[in-house]
Amino acid sequence: MTTGEKISKLRKENNYTQEQLADILGVSRQSVSKWESEAAYPETEKLVKMGKLFGCTMDYLLNEECTEKNVKTEVPPPASTPTCFYSVQAPPRKRFTDKKSEKKIFGMPLYHIGKNAKGFFAVGLNAKGVIAIGLLARGILSIGLLSIGIFSFGFFVLGLLAFGLISIGGIAFGSISLGIIAIGAVSFGVLSIGGMAIGDFALGAFAVGKYVAVGDSAQGMIAIGKSKAVGSMYSVVGEVSADDMRFITAWLEDNVPVYLCWAKNFIVNIMFYVDFK
Repeated sequence: MTTGEKISKLRKENNYTQEQLADILGVSRQSVSKWESEAAYPETEKLVKMGKLFGCTMDYLLNEECTEKNVKTEVPPPASTPTCFYSVQAPPRKRFTDKKSEKKIFGMPLYHIGKNAKGFFAVGLNAKGVIAIGLLARGILSIGLLSIGIFSFGFFVLGLLAFGLISIGGIAFGSISLGIIAIGAVSFGVLSIGGMAIGDFALGAFAVGKYVAVGDSAQGMIAIGKSKAVGSMYSVVGEVSADDMRFITAWLEDNVPVYLCWAKNFIVNIMFYVDFK
């Protein structure tokens, strides 16, 4: 086999494309193509690198009569028999190669896949883009272990709309959530809904609210609970009567700031429909 044929054979055996091998050797894909087609000959430096990469010596690459890839002999072969020697090396590790679109949108590649990816659509360990997916993801729509964006999904997330194990956002959903509207097993927010809910207005199995708390066990200025209610201004255990609702509604109108009216209206509507009997 010729040197070019051996390069082609070894490259394919190790699952490299011509472009990937070219990246490793620091040459163009066209150069690798020319070597394999015998249109050009690799420099000594490149042959040495290929020997290390593929686990063979230059003797194998250069000697056309040497056809066996791994030859081990206890007794020296006859003088007429060519001898091939190989260094024993661990299998080559695959490189994390970047892939980037030549087409751009707003100055960014349409897509970028790499260790540090930045593009309209970005995927990588550290990804930044309009749509970003990675261990650390930042984008309008981001998905990652640590995710930051307008719409964020992941383990620890920060966003206008956040979904995660631990989430912080305008509207936050998670096992532990913190937001203007927070929904989760443990939630903290202006309007908080969860197993344990803490906020200005709280709804949950265990609810603590600055203004109103509604739940199985409730504590707040206005507390409405199924089994327990502790209210500094007013408390109801069990059914909420029409008289209770008139007092609660009037008190909220007088004491809740205007900018919290949306949360007040939500919790009042909940009280109308929840059965505490």
